[in-house]
Amino acid sequence: MKRSLGICLVMCAALIGLGSAIRCYTCKDYTASCTKQRECSYDDACLTLYERGGMTYRQCLKYSDCEYGRLGQMFPQVSSFTFKCCNSDLCNSAPSSAASSLIGLMASAVVMWWFH
Repeated sequence: MKRSLGICLVMCAALIGLGSAIRCYTCKDYTASCTKQRECSYDDACLTLYERGGMTYRQCLKYSDCEYGRLGQMFPQVSSFTFKCCNSDLCNSAPSSAASSLIGLMASAVVMWWFH
């Protein structure tokens, strides 16, 4: 009984985020200190676009638009750039998120303790 309840809880926790919208950082700046967040649509990704001159754009974007040619049309003022699209909450941040790693580690420890 205890084991099936634990499995059910783990499965429910894993499925909570499926089908929901993600949150992305949204800003345009030369620094890595973007803090403004936005709730995106369910079919969006988080974009980080790095302009050769140092400007960085962070925003929600339809995942299907995450390709170099399409981004070139959407950002005609940017002549040379690299980009990254990702699809988890706040994945387009500049610094790595130590808090989310800590939460994942703690959740794993609880699950291991529960089944031990």
